[in-house]
Amino acid sequence: MSVFDKAKLKVEELLGRAEQVYGESHGDAAATIDGEARRLDAEAEEERVERTESRRDGRDDDGLAGAGAH
Repeated sequence: MSVFDKAKLKVEELLGRAEQVYGESHGDAAATIDGEARRLDAEAEEERVERTESRRDGRDDDGLAGAGAH
């Protein structure tokens, strides 16, 4: 994924967070929910891309390093 695609995801995340904060501060439940959904979608996509790139680069780290090595 290109730098521009990653930047676009970050912008989506930030716009979602801004919409969520706006909704919370103005008592607009729809804006809060829409913003949170937008933010979470962007975060999930960023994580998916990161996992895909780390596997492609041979850095498949599941956080369990040495868990079964006794």
